[in-house]
Amino acid sequence: MNRTGWRRTSLSTQVIGLAVAIAVLTATLAGVLAVGLTRSSADEAARSTLARIADGAAARADNQSTVAAQTRAVRLLGALNVESASVGRGGGIISTSRLARQALTPERRQLLLGGTAVSDRQDVDGQAVLIEGRPTDAGGIILVQRRSDATAESDQLVRRVLLALLVAAAVAVAVGALLARRLSRPLRGTADAAHALAAGRRDVAVPVTGPREVAEVASALNRLTGSLTRSEGRQRDFLLSVSHDLRTPLTGIRGYAESLAEGVVPADETARVGGVMAGEARRLDRLVADLLDLARLDAQQPRVEPRLVDLVAVARDVEAVWSRRCAEVGVPFRLAVPGAGVWATTDPARLRQVVDGLLENALRVTPTEAPVVLEVRPGAPGHAVVEVRDGGPGLTDDDLGVAFEPSVLHERYRGLRPVGTGLGLAIVGRLVGLLGGTVEAGHADEGGARFTVTLPA
Repeated sequence: MNRTGWRRTSLSTQVIGLAVAIAVLTATLAGVLAVGLTRSSADEAARSTLARIADGAAARADNQSTVAAQTRAVRLLGALNVESASVGRGGGIISTSRLARQALTPERRQLLLGGTAVSDRQDVDGQAVLIEGRPTDAGGIILVQRRSDATAESDQLVRRVLLALLVAAAVAVAVGALLARRLSRPLRGTADAAHALAAGRRDVAVPVTGPREVAEVASALNRLTGSLTRSEGRQRDFLLSVSHDLRTPLTGIRGYAESLAEGVVPADETARVGGVMAGEARRLDRLVADLLDLARLDAQQPRVEPRLVDLVAVARDVEAVWSRRCAEVGVPFRLAVPGAGVWATTDPARLRQVVDGLLENALRVTPTEAPVVLEVRPGAPGHAVVEVRDGGPGLTDDDLGVAFEPSVLHERYRGLRPVGTGLGLAIVGRLVGLLGGTVEAGHADEGGARFTVTLPA
């Protein structure tokens, strides 16, 4: 694995990281909002409560209108953690609370003596305190409460909220980890199966489990395994067939050559032996040429030069050659063309190679007196059709789907009917694909096989 691969994080890690990020972000936002709102509400409630207490204390002091009564009224507030101070008309301050005396500044004392209520907040000795002052008949009173005392319950509520958010974040991380594990487990199994396929194993089967997308990946990999198994099986069969076809003429050539070298062939048999060797050499040459053509077609190396072509004219040129070849073996050749031209955009040389290959295949299996037919006709809108039919043994329904696979039909019918190299129809299929058309195998009305080539018109 390269360095880039090592730096890539796993899906599980990414999902967990995403879950953590979402949980932390959500908890942070919720915490900031909750703490801010709770503290703001607590401050307002504390100030409102202290103001009502101050109003009540001032009203009680006014009922007796003496500084002593005023002092007794504010002392009752000690149980509520509220510290207080009284100021008389002469300006004197009565208080045992240092915090209250510090809060009763000269400015606030003048406001109270002048009949103005005081409501404020101040930091005294590093502590945030709430201050409420009320004028009275005897002078004035001032109440001071530490903010921490006033908002103790709300602060405890904030701590509980923060703890709940932390627990929720931890639960989110745990759920994310479980989800990541559930998602990554089938994907990890699929990746292991893909590595096994790349290493050459073909007995790999991936369980189709997990979410729909993950299951689709597993199912696609299983289909790929099956396709590779079938494709490699066909390749092995093809190589075995080609090896056999190469070995047969080579064996004949070698045997006769050794006989000639050892002088065991009579002089009057030399010409016949040479003819046999030449025939086997031509057969070998034809097989090698077919293999090279097939390899080039797979690599899409052949040049294709499409132009507007009259298929009727091409068919008549084919008739001039193949009618004689068919007549030599007693097979009637029939040409079926319309009175007008049928035009298509194609490469005439490659098209002629396709038609010759189909006719070669048809003539090989067609018995005497049975026909070989070449037909040209207009097809569906925008298409033209070239069709080759024969009166030979034909193809089964199972043969139609593999007719253009290399050597498949060759192996099925070796020894049962005349066969070629097993590559002719495969070459036809590749050529028609290069021409931008399609080719289909079917059953002919003449009793044999039908091969229909459809080209763009």
